[in-house]
Amino acid sequence: MTAPNIRYFRRAAAAQYVRENWGMPCSSKWLAKLAVIGGGPIYRKAGRFPLYTQGDLDRWAESRLGAPRRSTSVAV
Repeated sequence: MTAPNIRYFRRAAAAQYVRENWGMPCSSKWLAKLAVIGGGPIYRKAGRFPLYTQGDLDRWAESRLGAPRRSTSVAV
């Protein structure tokens, strides 16, 4: 059986991916907190290490974006 062609990120690399590719503030400590309280990206565990996929990080980051606006007082 061939392993799927999916790249897994450990928490620090996942935070870096979100910062670099989405321009959003993100830290490994914040991802750890969200893993406890909820609201973070989906992750899997390999032993004691949480692992994130690029697709899960992208879906989570995109879900955090607000609607487009033309000004601060009126939503489009």
